[in-house]
Amino acid sequence: MPKVTVSIPTFNRVNLLPFAIESVLKQSYEDFELIICDDGSADNTPELMSQYTDSRIKYIRHSQNIGKSNNMRSGFGGATGEYFMKFDDDDRLTSDFLARTVAILDKDLSISFVGTDHWIIDINNVRDEAKTQENSRFWGRKSLSEGVVDNLLEVVFVKQSFQIGATLFRRQILQELGYMLPNMQNCEDNDLFVRLALAGKKGYYLPELLMEYRVHAEQQGINRGIRYLTDKIEYLESYRFDSEKLERIRQNRLAETQLLLGLRLIETGETQKGRELVLAGKSFSTAKAWTGLGLSMLPIGLRSKAFELVRNVRG
Repeated sequence: MPKVTVSIPTFNRVNLLPFAIESVLKQSYEDFELIICDDGSADNTPELMSQYTDSRIKYIRHSQNIGKSNNMRSGFGGATGEYFMKFDDDDRLTSDFLARTVAILDKDLSISFVGTDHWIIDINNVRDEAKTQENSRFWGRKSLSEGVVDNLLEVVFVKQSFQIGATLFRRQILQELGYMLPNMQNCEDNDLFVRLALAGKKGYYLPELLMEYRVHAEQQGINRGIRYLTDKIEYLESYRFDSEKLERIRQNRLAETQLLLGLRLIETGETQKGRELVLAGKSFSTAKAWTGLGLSMLPIGLRSKAFELVRNVRG
């Protein structure tokens, strides 16, 4: 039985997947299994995988697309290692990622997971020092010291400092709490970290750049898309925090997300549902809410142009 399971969920990324796979095969720590879970790719991913002969690689292929979180769950379900990690098919691990994180979990049984900092790379695998430093500052990692994080809930909910693709977990802990929620396409990683913190689990931060996160034009999804906002509302409605500070932040984020989703729905023609969400989220911005409600009175054919005009004026 391997010590570590590394899972790479993939979908139509045959051009980038080999870089992710090779980054695992080149680890200085070699006691691992690698599970590639394929969410019904329509490209040449099956042909690519047939070329790998390393016995540590397992390939799980779904005949049709089952959704991001469900695909991730299939990789977790096939895992046998004591430790588990998942990272995306367009990212890479540095050669010492497993060696450095495994050593910490081996040393202290009370630690549930170890997260690291990461590089920003481009489509050509070139590291961007300036963007890396900016990213670390933006997500609060620059202010984190090495060791067990004392205020874990605030770090993972407010600052969102931990990146799931740069984190190694004890698999038993994830089995106890449940891994990714089924049928959730977005915010599934935020949800997992919050559940771990609420359960009193210990997270360790290792301030080393041990993973490479790729920023490129092929990344899927629009950050403010309807599906993203819908999932974010579900995520934010899943909790009630004892801390007044955290609960105030949660409610403010929920109102903002409701407002943004309501505006999107009004713009695309789902008028009634959109109005309800705008009214639910108007505490975040009364001006935006009344503007959206006003635009909802326009004929659907004119709304897109009107919304675009408002965005340009505000921009």
